[in-house]
This record gives sequence, C-alpha cells and structure tokens, in this order.
Amino acid sequence: MSVLLGVHGLRKRHGERTLFDIGQLSIEAATAYVLTGVNGAGKSTLLRTLAGLERCDSCTVEFDGQRLPLHPYPKALRRAIVFVHQHPIMFSTSVFHNIAYGLLARGDSSRSVAPVVEEAMAWAGVAHLRDTDPARLSGGEKQRVALARARVLQPRLLLLDEPTANLDGPAREQVMALIPTLLDRGGSVVMACHDRDLIGLPGIHRLKLRDGRLEYR
Repeated sequence: MSVLLGVHGLRKRHGERTLFDIGQLSIEAATAYVLTGVNGAGKSTLLRTLAGLERCDSCTVEFDGQRLPLHPYPKALRRAIVFVHQHPIMFSTSVFHNIAYGLLARGDSSRSVAPVVEEAMAWAGVAHLRDTDPARLSGGEKQRVALARARVLQPRLLLLDEPTANLDGPAREQVMALIPTLLDRGGSVVMACHDRDLIGLPGIHRLKLRDGRLEYR
C-alpha cells in the first residue's frame, strides 16, 4: 500500500504546554484509521492541523509523493482533504443546497452538480429531506448530511471528528453503516473517536495519541 500523506516533525503547543510532538505520521491510501486517546489528548487539534484549520509549529509534509507546506495551506491539500466537525455547521437553506455548496464553490455548474447531490442524498438516506431547512434536522440527520456534503467532493483524505458522538442508538447505527462505504472510491479516512463499535470495525487501523506521542496499533 502506498503512503498518501506523510508528516514529519508534527508539533503543536498551547502556551507552555506541548500538546503533541509526533515524529512521523503516515496515512496509507485507501485505508481507514481510528484515532483514540483520552479527552484533551489533542485528537481534534491533530485532525484540524492536517486540514489546515490549525497551524502546526513545525513539520514537513509529503502528499501523494509531493513535498508541500502545511502553512500556508496549499490548494492541492485543500482540494484533497476534507474535515467533518463533530457538530457540523449548516446553512439555513435546504439539505440539497448544503450538500451542493462545496461543488458550486469550486465552480461546477448547477446542471452537473444536481445528479451528484441526488446520488449522495440517496447514499446518506436523506433524499426525503431534500428541501428541508437543516435547522429542523436531528443530530443524526445533520451528521449524515455532513458526510454526504464531504463525499461529493471526492476527498483523497476524509477527517471525521467524533462522527457518532451524542447520537442515539438508531442514528448512531445509520452513521456507522455509512462509514465503511466511504472507502469505496479509494480515499482514506481518519476518525477521532471513543466509540468502541467504530474502533472494532473490520479492517480499521488504530492510532492512539498518548502523552503527545502517536502509537500505531
């Protein structure tokens, strides 16, 4: 398996505290990972750093064999890496337009976007909510819309922050059922989570952030 993303010397400080100091992080292509660790270990910050939402103090990056900076965050990574927040922010329009937003922002035509969004809504089980204001959605429905919004962008690397946190049983199961299918297009997924069932999914590689260091399991 080839390395999709390799990061060396990834350090992040909060004031006087070193949140993490990771000598090497390697994410292989078409592979799923869970990132575990106690609350406050820096899991969310690590994902946000990889997505360009937090600045790393020191690191070098290779993406798909090309050496790139993490700051300023390069366009190649912005197109290839998508971050899904634990509490996704939704625009007060409709489910359809929320999922379409990223494609339209890239300059794709409305005509080409429509069938892609329709397919993504069917995949996420939210087609019946097509014209609904996201403010009226449940937590599980919002998470499925967020996954569909990420999926249409066809990311090479998808970063999920606690995708099943605070969901009830049926909603959690619906979201969990979608996650393995995110690999169908050959991308990689890294999920920060505490969910034992997610951690135990077949074929999932484990990463643990402990005392600022990254352990491979």
